[in-house]
Amino acid sequence: MQQAEAAGWLGQDIGKRGFSFSIRLKEGAGAFVCGEETALIASIEGKRGMPRVRPPFPAVKGLWGCPTCINNVETLANIPWIVQKGAAAFAALGTKGSKGTKVFAMAGKIQRGGLVEVPMGISIRQIVFGVCGGIKEGRKLKAVQMGGPSGGCIPFELQDTVIDYESITKTGAIMGSGGLVVMDDTTCMVDVARFFLDFTQRESCGKCTFCRVGTKRMLEILTRACEGKSREGDIERLEELAVRVKNNSLCGLGQTAPNPVLTTLKYFRSEYEAHVNNRKCPAHKCGPLLTYSITDACAGCLLCIKACSVGAITGERKRKHVLDPSKCNRCGQCYKVCNVSGAISVD
Repeated sequence: MQQAEAAGWLGQDIGKRGFSFSIRLKEGAGAFVCGEETALIASIEGKRGMPRVRPPFPAVKGLWGCPTCINNVETLANIPWIVQKGAAAFAALGTKGSKGTKVFAMAGKIQRGGLVEVPMGISIRQIVFGVCGGIKEGRKLKAVQMGGPSGGCIPFELQDTVIDYESITKTGAIMGSGGLVVMDDTTCMVDVARFFLDFTQRESCGKCTFCRVGTKRMLEILTRACEGKSREGDIERLEELAVRVKNNSLCGLGQTAPNPVLTTLKYFRSEYEAHVNNRKCPAHKCGPLLTYSITDACAGCLLCIKACSVGAITGERKRKHVLDPSKCNRCGQCYKVCNVSGAISVD
């Protein structure tokens, strides 16, 4: 901005043609809810970042009551390219309904993470295995979570889904801010839903009851499931709450916060049933649901005894050790340090 002003391309009397245009940078408050346009406008005006009912829409009445064009930086950044190359060149990229490119922040269990820019219409498989080099340690792809904290989880069975707005919406996920988290077969999908809902619940501005209270109740159910404290009917209760919060919240935060829950319920319901009905975590990630035991393969190396901080394991060198389940805190350290395959069983 300073360079543009110094060169005479920004500010007063640009090019000495009587046209003036100024830009001012406003640092945001860091609230997730300010990704919603009316909440962002309120924040810029110095008010608490909370959404308002629309209409009027920002294009009619926005910042300080004036008509306002409010878009993501990614959207606005396309304008110079389109001006230079032409609309036809931009429309040549992507699909019929979703033109151009999309930037994704790649994270999770992939060989190469970071920012990637890909044309609309590329498949999830092409991004994960082509652009990013596949899954770490040669493990299997289980799912990708797309759209940021309020996005949805897409299972590996749908990895050939093309990335455009229509196709992604059909899966239950959203394009959102372009976050794409890759998960392998060691991931617990119930815990994933709990993790993302914990964030969106804390970021709720609290203005509407469905988002403020509904996400809290949903998080309580998910936490109980991961801690082995589920109650009868929790899955049905969770699903009902998710639908109500999605359909009745005021802004995009509440309307999309249930997405991780609804998509994992849709594609990974068996994992919820295992957590709630059987008190088991199939991915062996939720500590309170795991049971550790020492098998006959134990070589008596003492490593697990040294690693156990609560004294749950006893034994002598070169003799099978014994694990007392009443003392075990399920930290998993014994399993991590054991160097004999199958000596410690996790169920």
